Amino acid sequence: MSLPAEVLAEERLARAAWSFLTEPGDLVAGAVRRGLGARGGLAWASRALAAPEVPGAALDELAGALGHLDVAAVRRALARWGRRAAELDPRPALELLEGLGGSLVVPGDPGWAAGLDELADAAPPCLWVRGVLDGAALEARSVALVGSRAATSYGERVAAELGAGLAESGFVVVSGGAFGIDAAAHRGVLALGGRTLVLLAGGVDRAYPAAHARLFEAVRAEGGALVSEVPLGWAPMRNRFLLRNRLIAAVSRGAVVVEAALRSGALSTARHAAALLRPVGAVPGPVTSMASAGCHALLRDGVAQCVTSSAEVAELVGSLGEDALAPAPFLGGDELDPISRRVLDAVPLRRGATSESILRTAGLAEGEGRGALGLLELAGLVLRTGERWVRAGL
Repeated sequence: MSLPAEVLAEERLARAAWSFLTEPGDLVAGAVRRGLGARGGLAWASRALAAPEVPGAALDELAGALGHLDVAAVRRALARWGRRAAELDPRPALELLEGLGGSLVVPGDPGWAAGLDELADAAPPCLWVRGVLDGAALEARSVALVGSRAATSYGERVAAELGAGLAESGFVVVSGGAFGIDAAAHRGVLALGGRTLVLLAGGVDRAYPAAHARLFEAVRAEGGALVSEVPLGWAPMRNRFLLRNRLIAAVSRGAVVVEAALRSGALSTARHAAALLRPVGAVPGPVTSMASAGCHALLRDGVAQCVTSSAEVAELVGSLGEDALAPAPFLGGDELDPISRRVLDAVPLRRGATSESILRTAGLAEGEGRGALGLLELAGLVLRTGERWVRAGL
């Protein structure tokens, strides 16, 4: 393998070359970059691939950098990489990306989401981007909304409502741009003029599905971005979809599955998020609907919390104190102390009554009864109009 000196000399070019050399999530490639750096690792791979057999000195060098080395795994990785060794000058593709108004984002750039680093050796070497990728915004306020391609009208409606509500609350919504739940979430965000991020399994120069080309243009027009870890021109193959899901989880502060069957790929996003210690939510559906069986499994297994509104999603993944829901008023009264229970029972359902009348009906002295009325008012169970009290919520 012969590499242009410029590629080995510049960090950005070296990372772009790595994205040509390996498939997404290649753990050996990640370990090599961790031990030797992107440029040093690429130079090491170039020397190792140039030899008829992997030289022992190359293995010793890598072992010295990593401390532990699975030699068999390294040999298998080099055999994989050797099939692409002649295609490692990324400069033509980067020129094409620039012509499309895109950019390459690498660790340390403002667009790089810090959550990607939590993927460790499975982190991508770089991201190919069209649009505006804001790493700080993703770190501060973002959520992944994912779900089935074969969504029901119920699921699409909920996804759109969640997307719109989260956009209104200042969240960047991340999804995969697919049919069904993904598209509904993106459209919900765009309806409120919010920012949304599309993580693609193929190159950012090709809309997939092709029917979403206009949707993707609208994403960019509203300040969002199309993002991929694979170079321009690469096809969205099945394994790349599954590996892409780890990025959706990593760049977001939490993930919500809106609707998913038991074998839906969206469940892998939820499990990636849980493994990264992100909060996970799931929207329940009808118990008879197979389209929601995956969501119900996440809830049953304790992987996800039940969410039914954008406010609940914001509370799940947002900032402590800032996004907490106000306590819901207690409506049943079963947990009230005996005095408050007697006072509440004495408050008329529709026609108001004075406190004296209420306390007389309850059979309570003024001192103990007036305090209970005040607590019931704070709990939202009774309302005061002038000198009269009435039950609330009726």
